[in-house]
Amino acid sequence: MKKVLLILAALYLSIASFSQELYFPPTIGSNWETTSPAELGWCEDEIPALLQFIDESDSKAFIVLKDGKIVIEHYVGTFTQDSLWYWASAGKSLTAFLIGLAQQNGDLNINDASNIYLGDGWSSLTPEQENAITVRNHLTMTTGLDDTDENFDCLDPECLTYLEDPGQRWAYHNGPYTLLDSVMYYATGQNLNAYVFNNLSLSTGIFGSFIFSNNNNVFFSKARAMARFGLLTLNQGTWANTPILTDEDYFYDMTHTSQDLNKAYGYLWWLNGSADYMLPGIQFQFPGPLMVDAPMDVFAAMGKNGQIINVSPSQNLVVVRMGNEPTNEVFFVPNVYNNQIWQYLNPVICSTSSTNEVAIENSFEIYPNPTSDIIRFGQLLDSLSIYDATGTLVVQATRASELDITGLASGIYILNGKINGTVISKRFTISR
Repeated sequence: MKKVLLILAALYLSIASFSQELYFPPTIGSNWETTSPAELGWCEDEIPALLQFIDESDSKAFIVLKDGKIVIEHYVGTFTQDSLWYWASAGKSLTAFLIGLAQQNGDLNINDASNIYLGDGWSSLTPEQENAITVRNHLTMTTGLDDTDENFDCLDPECLTYLEDPGQRWAYHNGPYTLLDSVMYYATGQNLNAYVFNNLSLSTGIFGSFIFSNNNNVFFSKARAMARFGLLTLNQGTWANTPILTDEDYFYDMTHTSQDLNKAYGYLWWLNGSADYMLPGIQFQFPGPLMVDAPMDVFAAMGKNGQIINVSPSQNLVVVRMGNEPTNEVFFVPNVYNNQIWQYLNPVICSTSSTNEVAIENSFEIYPNPTSDIIRFGQLLDSLSIYDATGTLVVQATRASELDITGLASGIYILNGKINGTVISKRFTISR
């Protein structure tokens, strides 16, 4: 069934108006074809505001690919095209891709108990409890190991203790994730750096290195290597005409909801467009999509301090950001910052509205307007955000054709919504 869905998705993308044949840069060298925002019909006058935001949020590098070609490539300060930077937890998504390759090559099976590769006694669990944890549980952050300990990076057995049965709790837990490095080594006989070089670097030009530090294995590369990886996943695991990850079922599962606990999580990839989502360190389901202003089909590699790879199949876009912490708050998954990037990028990509999209926007209405209790749209919105007159976000929702607004005060509001990727913006009044 998954293969059928993938085939249907591919057929849809092939006939959609935005779809173009993807360009792939040469494996070796710095040549990479570009296309100008003007050629795409984008709004060039919006680019300065975008780049100012990128600069002021302590970024190092920012790249936007459209159809595989570079549209925007921006470096800040002394950081250049040849500078190296860390991926942080965005490297988890690369690890998921490598696990898929290892399974494809017959070296492992993600449904196996992880102690097949790690050996018995890798945790403090009983043999029965340990044997219940599969490689897939490590990929989906559902091992059930206690994530409440302050040192959740720890790999020692005494740190890896039972909290719940595997599959019953979603928790962002670095220790069980990092153990996948050992799974790869004992399954393939190669460390991660050798595996990347032999399976990715030589065929795609994705050069970089994992460096082990403080119980974390962190990938370092140039910004363009990040962009290359985004392009590879945009093309569903094929580089130009060279198949890399050909296991369609695994790729589908990797980039779609992997369990019922956190719908915004695949195999170490973050997913936009779900009805709700969870974040690290919080056992709470937030309503709405992970990033309300990003295309709903985006799947993203995201890491601490704003290391980001966004992939949008519907728009043939890859968006990369490397840099320092963009705010005064330390966080592991920068979904808020990532959404801010899209708030500045969307006005740049201003020409993506087709004739059909214009018709959708023109036919969209809010009624009654003014209203006192319920607003109706006449069409199903994939997602929506409501802002008050001060620009404060007051409501977020998904999959709605009407909304109860009795909790909002009288005044003027702006509704931003999306229908099949088309952005809708309408003003309405609450009067009581």
